[in-house]
Amino acid sequence: MTWPTVLLLVVAAAGLLRWRRPAWYWLSFGVTLAVLRVLVRYGSVMDACGLTVPPSRLRLTLARMTNRPAPESRAPRILRLRPTCTGLVLWLKLRPGQDAFDVAAASDRLRHSFGMYGVTSRELRSGVVEIRMTGYDVLKRVQMPAKTDARPMRVPVALREDGSVHYRDYRAVPHGLTLGATESGKSVYQRNLVAGLASQHVALVGIDCKRGVELFPLARRFSALADNPDTALKLLEALVSHMEEVYQLIRAEQRVSVAVPDAEIAADIWDLPEDLRPVPVVVLVDEVAELALYASKEEEKRRDRIITALVRLAQLGRAAGIYLEICGQRFGSELGKGITMLRAQLTGRTAHRVNDETSANMAFGDIAPDAVLAAIQIPAETRGLAVAGDSTGGWHRIRAPHISLRHAVNTCNRYADRTPDLPALAAFRPSVAPLPSARKPLSKTAPATA
Repeated sequence: MTWPTVLLLVVAAAGLLRWRRPAWYWLSFGVTLAVLRVLVRYGSVMDACGLTVPPSRLRLTLARMTNRPAPESRAPRILRLRPTCTGLVLWLKLRPGQDAFDVAAASDRLRHSFGMYGVTSRELRSGVVEIRMTGYDVLKRVQMPAKTDARPMRVPVALREDGSVHYRDYRAVPHGLTLGATESGKSVYQRNLVAGLASQHVALVGIDCKRGVELFPLARRFSALADNPDTALKLLEALVSHMEEVYQLIRAEQRVSVAVPDAEIAADIWDLPEDLRPVPVVVLVDEVAELALYASKEEEKRRDRIITALVRLAQLGRAAGIYLEICGQRFGSELGKGITMLRAQLTGRTAHRVNDETSANMAFGDIAPDAVLAAIQIPAETRGLAVAGDSTGGWHRIRAPHISLRHAVNTCNRYADRTPDLPALAAFRPSVAPLPSARKPLSKTAPATA
């Protein structure tokens, strides 16, 4: 076999991998070609993108004194170039006079110049910018890394467009809002969240006013469930009472005095000794609009009590270890008074495909206006694609891996023994039949033969 034939076969194999298995193509051929492109084109690309600075006066003076050619403009210095399984990570040391915003504004031009699929940037520290480049569309076929940095109250739920893992960290972002129209992937995102929390020491509380079609199959791992607004009201008021009891425990264990070191003064449940620490609670509300709608005076009174309880939990629940995860197809001011007050306490925002711009504005209008346009541009055929942001103003596209309801049920059944019993919520504990035994009795008699 001659070398042209071998070369033709390699090119054909590379093209087939790039079409059918882009991740395999990147690991076998793409990463080497991308590194060469970046190193060869770096200086000219930085100059074309306006990311260079003219030589300093000192360098110009030294060039004149030594009768040498004038020095060229200087690009940011490469501190680190690290290949990853999805792209490249580039650390740049900015020159005097440059700003991280200049690099962010040139991200699209860098993407075209280096031949990458996507380019994002963020400032690591003063004068150092990290550029993450992806070699292919990582959100087209989501594959979570084999190893993730999961911690207590921190679970991986999706993959970001730059190839990194998106975590739901309740200790950093206590309460969250998840929006999405029908068939947008919101339920899959919720299943990933429940499956990730199932193995942790946490009490799951669910409110599913669609008669429990989403959450009740996962009932073995839930400490409390409600499937209608009347039961939801009683459950939320029981949670408020539980929150007050936890605060009484924290107040009794604070030991505030002149002789006590600052590190031993408790301000929330995480400062308490492990043997006294109450179990944290994650409250999942599947459809918040069903709790806010009413058709009579009695339902309006119930609605006001429900929203008041949710607002109280959102305002005061963090220190007591109570975290809210509010989900809905629609979230707007037309749901009545108290909705915007509730939204103000929901720091984490995730928006799947929405049917109107008002819902996207309710999600990101007050924290990241640029994310509103990204949220309303999500196509209908890409189920699970979403835009996630927080109160810092940063946002990114994410997509949760597909997980079937059967898989989520099996995960909850596997960790059913870790479901905590909360006395305050005992009345709302779902009643489920015991799991069938995996063992089958052995018959001592042989089957009859003809």
